[in-house]
Amino acid sequence: MKKIAIIGRPNVGKSSLFNRLLKQRDAITSDMAGTTRDVKRKIVTINDKQAELLDTGGIDEGCELYDKIRQMSLKAAKKADIVLYMVDGKTLPEDEDKKLFYELQDMGKEIALVVNKIDNDKLKEKLWEFYEFGAEHIFGISVAHNRSINDLLAWVYEALPEADRIVEDEEKTQEAVEEEFIFDEIDEEEDYFEVDDEEVEEDSVFAYNDKIYEHNSEDIDHIKVAIIGRTNVGKSSLLNALLKEERSVVSAVAGTTIDPIDETIHYKGKQVTFVDTAGLRRRGKIVGIEKYALMRTTKMLQNANIALLVLDASEGFRDLDEKIAGLVDKHHLGCIIVLNKWDISDRQKYEEVLKELRDRFKFLSFAPVVTVSAKTNLRVEKLYDMILKVNDNYSQRIPTARLNEVLEWAMRKHPLPAIKGQVAKIYYATQYDIRPPKIALIMNKPRLLHFTYRRYLKNQLREAFDFSGTPILFKAKRRGE
Repeated sequence: MKKIAIIGRPNVGKSSLFNRLLKQRDAITSDMAGTTRDVKRKIVTINDKQAELLDTGGIDEGCELYDKIRQMSLKAAKKADIVLYMVDGKTLPEDEDKKLFYELQDMGKEIALVVNKIDNDKLKEKLWEFYEFGAEHIFGISVAHNRSINDLLAWVYEALPEADRIVEDEEKTQEAVEEEFIFDEIDEEEDYFEVDDEEVEEDSVFAYNDKIYEHNSEDIDHIKVAIIGRTNVGKSSLLNALLKEERSVVSAVAGTTIDPIDETIHYKGKQVTFVDTAGLRRRGKIVGIEKYALMRTTKMLQNANIALLVLDASEGFRDLDEKIAGLVDKHHLGCIIVLNKWDISDRQKYEEVLKELRDRFKFLSFAPVVTVSAKTNLRVEKLYDMILKVNDNYSQRIPTARLNEVLEWAMRKHPLPAIKGQVAKIYYATQYDIRPPKIALIMNKPRLLHFTYRRYLKNQLREAFDFSGTPILFKAKRRGE
């Protein structure tokens, strides 16, 4: 599949064009330069051909962060087959743009100069200034006003090989083909990423990386792993270490990752999708576009199966770490606690650190703990098999007979207590769902099942079965419900 890279300086409209070509609001856009930092990858369908579309960070010079963004963007462009080099039509041509354009052009790529922000006929006159680039293919467009994008789209379509064509209906007419070039209007005044949590249903169907999945799908061969933690604990470094490539920009600047970055690998017959999420801060310190990044992080957690909770082992645990860990509990995710930066930690007594960890994160007592260094790759390899093991536990289904045998023994050892003279009885139990395991307890008086007894039963199940890394959910119900 061919790769199409959108490249250019900051604030020329690359992410807006990326969203327009995808016909969905995927990349975060704002007036702030440097909003896009990592390379976003999505599959785009242009008429009846498919390609991989890359949205790159703005090419600029300055601090260490911008230098790394520049390097990653140029690397993506050089690997692409088709390059859309974007410039701002409201400014004069930049010598740096010409230099980079010529460099990419000399590599023999299909390349087009895309002059954005030509919002009206009067601004079309400025387009002539950009002919000094000597580009064979030049397009004056306005992403915001949806002007002249169809001409660009038609050129890209012709540049894609016939081998990437999607064969759906051989009787499709030429008129129908041409109609597919017309873009739907996007209301630019609308908040791109306004999310109402109350409208998101727990078991809703969602789109993820251009495929449709159900939240509680039993597709246990596809594991969606969210990497979460507060800022600067090493989440992006961990993603790069897991992928064995520089996929995510890493810098000392807190909050470097804004858009969640997802990447899929195959390991021992399983498809594992890692998502590097934006670092979480205290509510009072969230500024600007970070609120959109946090919305995306929340959405990713709703769609994930397992969380890698990354903590900084080189410093003490914080209250914010506990709040972030609470998101794992809230979304009922499988979990592995990753103590990163172990190579520079002065707290080398593992037993002491583990005791402190278990005291502070009691609600994640089921989560295995691994000490790693993403920077030096110390024990990172262990995470692959741990993820597969947690996924097996997260997806396991216990036979009803064996489940009731364990619970019956537990109730004999410690019967349900009577509450205000009322006696609760559990008739039987059955597992009704997986990912995570969900067990229905059929009772005479469900309201009398105290949370302490729920905890006791869960502990008994954990002793009998391997539920390491996964929560267990109980649903107390009456007969016939």
